[in-house]
Amino acid sequence: MSYRIALNFEDGVTRVIDCNPMETVMDAAYRQKVNLPVDCSDGVCGTCKCRCEEGDYDLGDDYLEEALSEEEAAEGLVLSCQMVPEGDCVISVPVPSSSCKLGPSVFSGEITTLEQVSPSTIVLGVTLPNPEALDFLPGQYVNIAVPGLGVTRSYSFSSAPGADEAMFLIRNVPGGVMSRYLTEVAKPCDTLEFTGSFGSFFLRERKRPVVMLAGGTGLAPMLSMLEVMAAKGETDTPVHLIYGVTTDTDLVETDRIEALAARLPNLTWAATVADAASAHPLKGYVTQHLSDAQLNAGEIDLYLCGPPPMVEAVRGFLKDKGVVPASFHYEKFTPNEAEASA
Repeated sequence: MSYRIALNFEDGVTRVIDCNPMETVMDAAYRQKVNLPVDCSDGVCGTCKCRCEEGDYDLGDDYLEEALSEEEAAEGLVLSCQMVPEGDCVISVPVPSSSCKLGPSVFSGEITTLEQVSPSTIVLGVTLPNPEALDFLPGQYVNIAVPGLGVTRSYSFSSAPGADEAMFLIRNVPGGVMSRYLTEVAKPCDTLEFTGSFGSFFLRERKRPVVMLAGGTGLAPMLSMLEVMAAKGETDTPVHLIYGVTTDTDLVETDRIEALAARLPNLTWAATVADAASAHPLKGYVTQHLSDAQLNAGEIDLYLCGPPPMVEAVRGFLKDKGVVPASFHYEKFTPNEAEASA
């Protein structure tokens, strides 16, 4: 068997490689034509220093203190020329992908799902000839090309890595080039091309209760994360999702959330609608339904995705509460990027 090693570069490009048992990350990368930074390959210079975000590994003791101190090792810093993974890992590489002679991968597939599920949301599914070739970290996004226009828009996956169909939740933006294409031109079996994956917003190792706050189509990356948790059978860590939208018609994918909750008995969730005239049981913003118990005095992993006003409101809410999450990851998108990020 081999291990899945996700190399996340500082420009947001992610490349996933296979690493054999007892093989160093450096050797595995070179074998797959990924030129990680290196000078000595002997644990002497420290040029190959990276950070392991997730996963188990063995660093051995055949390196110099000058290359990697005990304090650095304790903080998750590693030398890729010495690191031998003992399972799947996520590694942050502190250089742009271009310096490693890499570019984002390009994929092409057919539209297999195309449904406007509400006035504000389109569900898009794309099937690739080899779905397993599309590897990403749950929460990340790709740039999808608008056919014939030479422009791209960025969307987070709502599906898990390796799924038969790559799924996306797309905000239907009046006048948006992708929205116009999907609602007026696209049809099943048409070909779409996209590049990626990208982004530092992705699911980390679960070390404490997880709180997810999603605004509108910011639900997409949360669904991808929950799909991965469900596939791995993670039932120990409490997970609470609060999904906020503007109007009743904006609520989508609730059946899918219910299905995930059935697979994840540790998952609780709530949806809230900001419109005061809503018929939904919960009204208001996500912060109005985030309790002190769920905040757990900051001992949580917090994931937040939505438009800038929502993200800033949550950050202000936490500041006013005096709560600093132990692990806090967020992604926001602006109106002219509303088809960007989620």
